[in-house]
Amino acid sequence: MRAIQSQPPPEAESMLTMLLNEISTMPFEFVLVLDDYHAVGDRQIDHTIAFLVEHLPTQMHLVIATRENPQLSLSRLRAGGHLTELHDTDLRFTAGEAAEFLNQVMGLHLSAEDIDALEHRTEGWIAGLQLAALSMQGRKDIPAFIRSFAGDNRYIVDYLVEEVLQRQPADVRNFLLQTSILDRLHGPLCDAVTGQNEGAARLQSLEQGSFFIVPLDDRRQWYRYHHLFGEVLSIHLRTDQPDLIPELHRRASEWYGRHGSYAEAIGHALAAEDFPRAADLIEQAWAAMRRSRQESAVLGWIEALPKEIIRHRPVLSVEYAWALLAVGQVEGAEERLRDAERWLENSSLDTTPETSATDMCYVDEEEFRRLPGTIAGYRAAYAQATGDIPAAIFYSKRVLDLVPADDHLRRGAAAALLGLAAWTSGDLQEAYRMFSEGMANVRRAGNISDAIGGSIALSDINIALGRLRQAMDIFQNGLLLAAEMGTPETRGTADMYIGMSELSREQGDLDAAMQHLHRSQELGEPMGLPQYPYRWRVAMARIRQSQGDLDGALELLQEAEQRYVGDFFPNVRPVSALKARVWLALNRWSEAAGWVHEQGLSTSDDLHYLREFEHITLARVLLHRHPSNLAQIQETLGFLERLSQAAADSGRTGSQIEILILQALAHHSQGDMSSALAPLERALTLAEPERYVRIFADEGQPMAALLEAAWNGGICPNYVRLLLLSFGKEGSGSAAKKAVGEPLSERERDVLRLLKTDLSGPEIARELHVSLNTLRTHTKNIYDKLEVNNRRAAVRRAEELDDL
Repeated sequence: MRAIQSQPPPEAESMLTMLLNEISTMPFEFVLVLDDYHAVGDRQIDHTIAFLVEHLPTQMHLVIATRENPQLSLSRLRAGGHLTELHDTDLRFTAGEAAEFLNQVMGLHLSAEDIDALEHRTEGWIAGLQLAALSMQGRKDIPAFIRSFAGDNRYIVDYLVEEVLQRQPADVRNFLLQTSILDRLHGPLCDAVTGQNEGAARLQSLEQGSFFIVPLDDRRQWYRYHHLFGEVLSIHLRTDQPDLIPELHRRASEWYGRHGSYAEAIGHALAAEDFPRAADLIEQAWAAMRRSRQESAVLGWIEALPKEIIRHRPVLSVEYAWALLAVGQVEGAEERLRDAERWLENSSLDTTPETSATDMCYVDEEEFRRLPGTIAGYRAAYAQATGDIPAAIFYSKRVLDLVPADDHLRRGAAAALLGLAAWTSGDLQEAYRMFSEGMANVRRAGNISDAIGGSIALSDINIALGRLRQAMDIFQNGLLLAAEMGTPETRGTADMYIGMSELSREQGDLDAAMQHLHRSQELGEPMGLPQYPYRWRVAMARIRQSQGDLDGALELLQEAEQRYVGDFFPNVRPVSALKARVWLALNRWSEAAGWVHEQGLSTSDDLHYLREFEHITLARVLLHRHPSNLAQIQETLGFLERLSQAAADSGRTGSQIEILILQALAHHSQGDMSSALAPLERALTLAEPERYVRIFADEGQPMAALLEAAWNGGICPNYVRLLLLSFGKEGSGSAAKKAVGEPLSERERDVLRLLKTDLSGPEIARELHVSLNTLRTHTKNIYDKLEVNNRRAAVRRAEELDDL
């Protein structure tokens, strides 16, 4: 003390040295806290504290509370392990801490859902949670308040204005307000918006100052504002500088446009109400958005434009039509196509001033010249979606006449539409040929996402043709293509896993079927996928049905029916028909009969592929309703014979197998086993090469009895033995207990070891350096030798035989 009071006083370092010597003699530890250190503006104080830190006694601990990093050698302290740091992210409340604070400390009684919503809204900001809690005091409708809790809440506004905004210099405050129009912050982008040239440095300074700013990458190039803080800034910008807002959005749009970020450029152009620029950008972005199947986003942009802008832009009108078709809003597409056609007519005719071709706008001359072919293609798609198959064929062929040979996208789309028209008509061989040709062209055009999505149609056609293995190969190759292109989560991949699940279920591997559905869900939910959300529920319902959970299956089918949206694919397996089948399994005959009446079905109907599945379901209803009525059984058998002949003539093996099974069951219900075995043998012969299982097993005990009789009669013995295993039956002659004959080869053991893992088929093929087809052959041989029908059963059987 005497040294401090002496004149002149000693230098700071001398005083600190004396003080530290005194402290070093103390027998206890203590903590020195320097609060609000950000208020320090004297560099000499920073130097003094740096000296203190450098010579800190072992029993002394220094705590600095500050809103920005102090001017100390933090990196050296950090490297030496002498520094403990708590940043804003460390101080945020977790969901559990938020719950304890809100319910116990603040005395609220919030549900877990409300707490999660509030914690997400405030991003764990403690003061924000407290301000929200204060705002909720005395309110009755707490959930409604939480849903509306935003940056315009008066407590939030007052706090952030008083504690943050008003304390900033004018240039910082302007930077904060003007950049609040941005969802993401980047130095050069901020410069373009504010007209300044120090955006990157400013962002780094804000981060160091623990402002409400969140880094979005490890390189500290992109940031965003805390949601509530950003909303407060936006409110103040609208109050303080409302006339500047459109210009700020225009600047952001121009910057994003120069850097090829069309989505952001369009969003800011729309926010600026610069609609002509937005329309130009949408047309420029269309090709890329079309390739990546983002028609929903395009539709949102176009519908944000004034109608007059759209009406004067034929290219945009056509893009609008396709976006509507792609998302299932078929009704509005026709008018948009007519708008574009009127401009094409006017461009070559004398017109009135009101319809002058000089009023027409577009940004891509080449795209405008292609409009006749484009319109013909979209008219074909419109016709296909509305069920006008002759028109779909006419316009598809017109496309091929109009567009050049090197226009792979339009020619590919036209060929694919011809394939869909053939599919709808029941000519599946032609459908597969044309759709394959179309997808090859689409892939040449670079529209990989469309080509991947086309795998769904190609596999569906193969399934109808009874080619399950080829359908699985198409799905797996589609997934490999997506992985090779670096887009494993592209639109369509979630649907392919659903298709693989259906195939695995049919071939008796319910475990694999469930795994594929889980994978589809993992891919689908984060991205709003799959493309056909009703299919996931149908696939899960069929698994539930195979497991005996009929009520669960029916509930899922009801959800699927609600989510069904028509598209270009023919609806050949209506969900309502699947529900009728479950009603039959539940013995709810009146509801199944009500479905028949509602659909207007009868055994005298003309046969058409679009109704084939419904007609087969009608036969099931009739057999269930009249099991002992000989006249009705005979009428139903005659109907089934007509269906069988139609399916056989067109190569629809999938339907043919099911029809033959029903014929066998009908004869069996009359006690005529010899008549039953003839169609059963035919069904088994068609089904064995593709290893159908559930189509037999789901028929229950009557089918088990038929298969026992087939085994006794020596009909397809190896295959029947496998099917009996799916019933848990031993079969005559100990079919299911027969010892394994031929041993596994070493290569087959290698495959089997990998089948024991969680690797998928393509991953196993890559691991073994073989093709998928080769892996398929090895797997089939393993199943045959071990007399099983799925990979888990193969592993279990091999372990029992000690053959792994």
